[in-house]
Amino acid sequence: MGNRHHVLDRFAEGAQYIGGRPRPGTSGRTQHITDPATGERVHSYELAGTDDVDDAVAAARAAFPEWSRATPGERSDALHRLAAVLAGEAGDIARVESLQCGKPIKLTTEFDVPGTIDNTAFFAGAARRLQGQSAGEYSADHTSYTRREAIGVIGSIAPWNYPLQMAAWKILPAIAAGNTIVLKPAEITPLTSLLLARAATAAGIPDGVVNIVSGAGRDAGEHLVGHPDVAMTSFTGSTAVGRRVAEIAGATAKRLHLELGGKAPFVVFDDADPEAAIHGAVAASLINAGQDCTAATRVYVQRPLYDRVRDGIADLMATVRLGDPFDPATDLGPLVSHAHRDRVAGLVDRARAHATVVTGGEAPDSPGAYYRPTLIAGAAQSSEIVQSEIFGPVLVILPFDSDDEGIALANDTPYGLAASAWTRDVYRANRATREIAAGCVWINDHIPIISEMPHGGYKASGHGKDMSEYSFEEYTQVKHVMFDNTATVRKDWHRTVFGDR
Repeated sequence: MGNRHHVLDRFAEGAQYIGGRPRPGTSGRTQHITDPATGERVHSYELAGTDDVDDAVAAARAAFPEWSRATPGERSDALHRLAAVLAGEAGDIARVESLQCGKPIKLTTEFDVPGTIDNTAFFAGAARRLQGQSAGEYSADHTSYTRREAIGVIGSIAPWNYPLQMAAWKILPAIAAGNTIVLKPAEITPLTSLLLARAATAAGIPDGVVNIVSGAGRDAGEHLVGHPDVAMTSFTGSTAVGRRVAEIAGATAKRLHLELGGKAPFVVFDDADPEAAIHGAVAASLINAGQDCTAATRVYVQRPLYDRVRDGIADLMATVRLGDPFDPATDLGPLVSHAHRDRVAGLVDRARAHATVVTGGEAPDSPGAYYRPTLIAGAAQSSEIVQSEIFGPVLVILPFDSDDEGIALANDTPYGLAASAWTRDVYRANRATREIAAGCVWINDHIPIISEMPHGGYKASGHGKDMSEYSFEEYTQVKHVMFDNTATVRKDWHRTVFGDR
């Protein structure tokens, strides 16, 4: 297959990883993985069926007692070893991620892989700080304290846009807290999730703690979410699918963590540095070809700066280099598939009836799933292109007059995952952080994330947090423990049931 594809040889045993071993699926259906940069079929595997999901859950359930009883220090040491294994395999992992997703190699080598290694190192440290409330006499006759305990088997579903990082965001806090996990990656991009699971085994994490089932959502995914031995579901993906996941999980009263769609606003006030806003908007809208739920999608510019920012964004977008993801000079790779590229193109084409395509708005002459960076002006706030998640290299720009209007427009979609505000005025900045309804609000930047800080949304963007120690609120359950301090047989409160004082 040549140097580009040599990294695929290690997946010959199958795309399932259960109980510490790779194996083929049993669904009887084949899934093809296509290089989105060329349209070439590069790998095929048998999808997981419901039996594979049952086996993975059974492996996770069997591993849970030992792993949950491991000391925080033991789990921490294992995660430190995992970080070292990932660092040693960073080059191959980056190439696999670029191949299956079409990501530029500079993105996978500078963001996806090092970010995952950093997440691993963070949770290695955080595993040792799983503390409950210290003991105290909140009742005169008793001493109370709280414990944080693992939940059990976690059934997680990760998306295709950041297969490695999203797998890590699911796996790391779950196992750091003492849970075991079955992860279903997107069936078109399962490969780096499998590499992560293999790295866990190489790091000495016990068999069954991390399991991967690569299957379709309507059978493997739904079976995993509804499985009676799965204690919690964590899902990242579209809001529409998230509602279906919530419906299935609700039938068994599972704990549920959802990170759903986004339509991030980028609000530029009239005192902002226009050049900084222009560069920020282009970078934040085109990262990962715009296939990012926190990517800037709606730029609102206060009218005095509107023309300058619109023209500057269009000019800068025109300099972005499309090309082979494995070429270090490539800025923008293809979208993940031709079907997804056609969906993005359809949204832009429908917008032409009521808005202006300032730049881009077309696919280049290429066998890959490429789409040119696109800026759209003149759309109505209520239009599809403004309200719907595009998930491609498409940015919409609209003007506003007053500060009140800018913030109101920023909040005027069902979503609330991320946002940014651009201003030199500390009072405007503080107001934006207070009043924009989003789980993350950046000031004079857009998109950076760090392991120590939480990531998660408001409104239709879901609930719960990834990364940071806040994620342990998702993956642990709190137990209240109370000791009697009196050693008396008959307590004063017993009179409410029998006898007098």
